[in-house]
Amino acid sequence: MCGIFAAVSTSSVTPILVDALNALSYRGYDSSGIVIADNTGLKRRRCKGKIKALCSLLKEAPLDGYTGIAHTRWATHGAPSKENAHPHMTAQVAVVHNGIIENYPQLKKALEKKGYEFESNTDTETIPKLITSFLDEGFLPEQALRKTCQQLEGRFAIAVVFAATPDVVYATRLGSPLVIGQGHRGHFVSSDHIALSRVARNLCHLEDAEIAKITFNKIEISNKEGRVHSRKMKPLQISPQDQSKQGYKHYMLKEIHQQPEVMRATLEYYCNTKDFHFNEARFPQNIEGFSRLSIVACGTSYYAAMIARHWFEKYAGIPVEVDIASEYRYRGSPLSSSTLSLSISQSGETADTLAALQYSKKQGLTCLSLLNVESSRLAEESDAFLRTLAGPEIGVASTKAFTGQLMVLLLTALYMGQKTGQIKEEETVKSLKALKALPEEMAKIIDKLASIESIAKSLAQKEHLLYLGRGVAYPLALEGALKLKEISYIHAEAYPAGELKHGPIALIDENMPLLLIAPPGELVTKTLSNLREVAARGAKVILISNREGIEMAEDHICHSIEMPDCDPLLQALLYTLPLQLLAYHVACIKGCDVDQPRNLAKSVTVE
Repeated sequence: MCGIFAAVSTSSVTPILVDALNALSYRGYDSSGIVIADNTGLKRRRCKGKIKALCSLLKEAPLDGYTGIAHTRWATHGAPSKENAHPHMTAQVAVVHNGIIENYPQLKKALEKKGYEFESNTDTETIPKLITSFLDEGFLPEQALRKTCQQLEGRFAIAVVFAATPDVVYATRLGSPLVIGQGHRGHFVSSDHIALSRVARNLCHLEDAEIAKITFNKIEISNKEGRVHSRKMKPLQISPQDQSKQGYKHYMLKEIHQQPEVMRATLEYYCNTKDFHFNEARFPQNIEGFSRLSIVACGTSYYAAMIARHWFEKYAGIPVEVDIASEYRYRGSPLSSSTLSLSISQSGETADTLAALQYSKKQGLTCLSLLNVESSRLAEESDAFLRTLAGPEIGVASTKAFTGQLMVLLLTALYMGQKTGQIKEEETVKSLKALKALPEEMAKIIDKLASIESIAKSLAQKEHLLYLGRGVAYPLALEGALKLKEISYIHAEAYPAGELKHGPIALIDENMPLLLIAPPGELVTKTLSNLREVAARGAKVILISNREGIEMAEDHICHSIEMPDCDPLLQALLYTLPLQLLAYHVACIKGCDVDQPRNLAKSVTVE
C-alpha cells in the first residue's frame, strides 16, 4: 500500500520526487523519504509524518541530483518512525519497496549471521542488505539485484539505485504494480500512473519478474532469464488537472461533485441514450450463459456487490452469492463451471481480491472483473472486465468510484436480464430513460444538501452512531457507517432494520443517535415501524426518506433529510449522496484530515 517513485532526468529530480510523493500520498502517509545518487555516493533524507515534514527537512538539509528514488509509507512491518521509513540503504545500494517480503525473518537471520547489522523493524531492510551481500561477493549491481529477487518470497515492487552506477535506476516487481513513464526530461518509475502525469507522456507496465534498467535516455527491460526484450509505450491518459482540487476544499468534496458526470459518462459508454439500447460490444460475450453468479470484493466494493445482488436476482433472474474476498477462498464452497465469478476492485490491485480471482480460475470458473483501472493486474488476469469510468479518485474514502461501480452493476444486471428474456425490451427502454435522468437528479441533491451541515453539527460530538436500513438500504447503511468511521473516527455500526429486536436494540437510549434510511417501497412501512421502536426508547433519530415517509414519522424524529420521489432504480444511487455528505461535514467540523484519514491508504495491495 506504499507509494514508490524514481526518476532519472536531465534536471534536478528532488522537486520531481517530492511532487510525485504528494500525488502518491493516498497510498500511505505515515513517513516518507528520498535518496539521491551522484558521483559522491548515496544521500538520504527521511522522516516520520506526512510529506510536508519531508519538505521541511529538505529545506533545512537540501539534496540535489539527477537520479533518485522516493517513498511514502503505510506501515505493515514496524511502527511509523524515522528508522522504519524508506528508503532503506547501505553505503552501496538504496531501495524503496511496496509489498511484503514473507520470508524476511529467515533472510534477516542468515544475514545477521554473516555480520550484517539492521537498524529497522521492517521487512524491506532485508532487500538492500541482501543485495549488498552479493555485491560483497563480487557480483555486479544488476546481477546482485537479480540474485536477491530470486530469494524473495511474497509480493513486491522495488526501485533501486547503486552508488557504483549513479545514473541508473533499476526496477522490478512480483505481484505489486509498477509503471515506467517516458517524458521530455527523462524516465520515471511509479507505483501507479497517477503520479506520472506531470512528467511523462507515455508509459508501460512492468510485468512480474522483469527487471528494468533505466537511464535518462533509455529503458532496457529483461525477463527473469536476463533476456532483453522491447516493450511498447502507450500514451498516458491522465491530466495534471485530474490531480488538483480544482477549487474544492478537499478531494473528497470534489469527487462527490463529480458523480453526476461519472453517471453520464458511464451511461453513454454502455448504452445509446438516443434510442435507449445497450452497446453490446461493451459487455462480455455470452455473459447470460451462466446459472449462478459469485461476487467477491472488499470494503466499499463489497457493499456495492451486496446492492448488486438485489439487481441481478430481480432483473437477470440469476442467483447470487456475495463474499468478502479475504474469506472467500477459505470457505471451501463447491464451485461449478456454470458459475460466473465477478471480482470488484477500484484499483484492480487489491491483494485479497486478486487472490480470490486466482482461486476461482484454479477451480475452472470464468472470471469477470469490474474495475476503475483497465491496465491493472486484475484486468490482466480476468477472462474479461467491465470498466467504471470514475477517473482518478484521490480521496481515501471512496465516493465516485462507489457510485460508478453501482451504475455499471445495474446496467449489467439489466443487460443480462434482456439477454435471458427475464425483462422485455420495452422495460429496458423504460429503465434506461429513468437512468438518463440520474445525473441531473444527483446534481440537484448535491446542491440542496449544503444544509446538511446543521445535522452534522449535532453528530460531531457523539461517540457512537447506528445506521439502519432494509433491502438495498441495508448495504447503503453499511457504506454510510464505513464513511463516518473512516474520516470522522466516530464509532458507527449498521444493521438490517429487521434485526433490531434481535440484540442491537439493547444499545438504544437517549445518548444513542440513529440514522435510518427508508426509501419508498414495499419495505418502508416496516422500516418506519422499527423507527418508532427506537424512538420510544429515547433514540435521537435522523430519517432519510421522501416527503411522504418523513410526514409519516415526523412525531418520532429529530432531523430529516428529504429525498425526491424517483424511480426505484435510482434509489441506491441517490440515497448514498446524503451519507457521503454527512460523513464529510462531520469530519470537517471535527477538524479531521478528510482526504488522508489516520491508519488508512487508498489501495490495499498487501494481504
